[in-house]
Amino acid sequence: MNLKQYFKNQPLGSKKAFAEKVKITPTYLGLLIRRARRPSILMAQKIEAATDHKVTVRELRPDIASAFKR
Repeated sequence: MNLKQYFKNQPLGSKKAFAEKVKITPTYLGLLIRRARRPSILMAQKIEAATDHKVTVRELRPDIASAFKR
């Protein structure tokens, strides 16, 4: 599941709350959702944890996920 799919069924205002939870701006979250930006590995880990592993590091950063060890 990607971020766009994750937020599809979330209630209104959840993006702002999510951005606050992972300590990013709503604007940056929007860029991540649209895939205009890629998160750092640390941010990808925070997003994975905040989504209860529904959005994974592998989904967010497939370019480095294979080298990433948990």
